[in-house]
Amino acid sequence: MTLPRSRWLDWLAPFAPLLIALAFTSALLLIAGAPPLATFQKLITGSLGTPGKQADTAVVWTSLVLCSAGLLATFTAGQWNIGIEGQIMMGAIFATGASRFFLDDTGTLVTATPEVMLVAVFSGGVLGGILWALFAAVLKVFGRVHEIFGGLGLNFVSTALSIYLLFGPWRQRTGGTLSGTVQFEPRTWLPTLEGMRVSPLAIVAALLVIGALYLSLHGTVWGLQLKAVGRNIRGAYTLGIRTHRMLFSAYAVCGACAGIAGAYLVAGVHHRLIPGISSGYGFLGILIVLLSGFRALWVIPIALFFSAVSIGSTALQLDLQLDSSVGGVLQAAVVLSVLLVQGFRERYLKREA
Repeated sequence: MTLPRSRWLDWLAPFAPLLIALAFTSALLLIAGAPPLATFQKLITGSLGTPGKQADTAVVWTSLVLCSAGLLATFTAGQWNIGIEGQIMMGAIFATGASRFFLDDTGTLVTATPEVMLVAVFSGGVLGGILWALFAAVLKVFGRVHEIFGGLGLNFVSTALSIYLLFGPWRQRTGGTLSGTVQFEPRTWLPTLEGMRVSPLAIVAALLVIGALYLSLHGTVWGLQLKAVGRNIRGAYTLGIRTHRMLFSAYAVCGACAGIAGAYLVAGVHHRLIPGISSGYGFLGILIVLLSGFRALWVIPIALFFSAVSIGSTALQLDLQLDSSVGGVLQAAVVLSVLLVQGFRERYLKREA
């Protein structure tokens, strides 16, 4: 029994972009005089070779999965929520603000147990992310501001607010301002594996969030209505769907996920608010969601690939004297290859039809 050509394309589509990207990156490495096999091997060992590297990769993976889960909601609703970077930042800011109710000026816990403080930190992060996402939704729905421009503008505002707080009310009395706020007391950190940065609780939370988004988008009326709004908002309104309410709910879900990511970066990774704490995870999340084809389960392995490349690329400069931007070249090549394969596949299927 032979499969039709369209089925072969379905089987090859997930793997072809990676093969094309590897071939393209290998050609560039050969032109630069670098060994491709050794480079790719170093990317793997630099991200997964030791328990410490695996933990670092898991830290990035957790943040990317949380951001991508939220973006699934807004992308399904047809919204290019570029402002997720600002929502992560506001989640981190609100989480830090919540922690300051329980810490004195030296960062010592004075009025609450570590458990209560962690709940307050993550609740603050969720609140900050939702408020900032709803701000973008208000600009979109009532101000007729395109979500891309509104999101980018809010990203700048959130960054400026964090700089003001770091250099102003929340600055350290001693030490460099660029290092961030006063470090939280170790008892209030998110529990991690001994000697590593990764928190098992954060990994479980990321899996639960992406699982909840998968079930919500595929097994609820909310998910069905959200897809209808994303496909044709005017048609959805004609059918009686409250489109404005659906858009606000999509932005709120995305903001909540981004806020959790921001609180995790504060309480589980850096243990303080630092400049640029979002680290571009929101923008990487956009690429991950696009590559996944808006399928929640595909987010998990794709986020792992981006995380491994991000962590492994730092080893290239140390061991092979290659710039760490090689990892970025590989990531960009994968994205372009996916677009190329999708375009070829759609054109081929139209021709066959």
